[in-house]
Amino acid sequence: MKYNIVAPLGENVQALFSVMREFPTEKIYLISTGKHREKIDELRVVADKLGIGVQVLELKGTLLEGMFKAFAQIKSAVDEDSLLVDVSTGDNLENCAALSASYVNGLKATAIMEGKVVMLPVLKFSYYRLLPERKLAILNFLKMQPDCCSSLEDLGGRTKMSLPLVSYHVNGNAKAEGLLTMGLVETHLGARGKTQVMLTELGRLIAEGAIEPLQAAAK
Repeated sequence: MKYNIVAPLGENVQALFSVMREFPTEKIYLISTGKHREKIDELRVVADKLGIGVQVLELKGTLLEGMFKAFAQIKSAVDEDSLLVDVSTGDNLENCAALSASYVNGLKATAIMEGKVVMLPVLKFSYYRLLPERKLAILNFLKMQPDCCSSLEDLGGRTKMSLPLVSYHVNGNAKAEGLLTMGLVETHLGARGKTQVMLTELGRLIAEGAIEPLQAAAK
C-alpha cells in the first residue's frame, strides 16, 4: 500500500523525508500558510527523483478553519485509509492544527521523536461517525445564527424537536454523550433564565466542514 502524506509546510522538511523513507509514498500534500515557500523546491527535487507527486494547498482563512478545509479537500480526492499526516514538518501552531484535524477526521498521524518516526495515538474514528442526523441539525442551525447562539426553546422550534429531545442531544444522559460533553457546544444562562447554546470553535469547524458526513443512526 502506498500512502498520501499530508504535511504543513515548514522549515523541517527533513522530517518529511524521514516519513517518506518509512512509508511507501504515492503523493505529498503540502499545506502552506505562505511561509517557507523556498522549501517547496527542495522537496520537489527529492520527490521527482522518487516519482512522487507534490501538491501545494494554500491555507485560507484562520489557521484552524483553513486546515480543516484543506483536509476536507484532500479527503474528497483520495481514499482516506491511504492518508498519513506528518505533524513534524510545520511550525508549532501549524503542527498542532494538523494534529487536531487528524484527530477529528480519524486519520493516522506521525511525528519525529528522538530521531525516530513514531505513529501517534490517534483513534481510528471520525466525529462525523458519532453525530446522528439530529445532532448535525442542531450544529448546522447554530452555525447560521448570529454569534452561533440560540436558546433551547428556539432550537426545538427551528429543528422541529421537542424541548426534552433537544436537551437530550445537547446535554446527553448516563448512556449517551451530548454535544456539550463532546465539546461541540457550550451553554450559559441568558435572559429570563433561559439556557443559551452556542458552538465551540470545534463545533463550528465541524459544522462548516460537514461535507457528506458519515452519520450514525438517527436517535
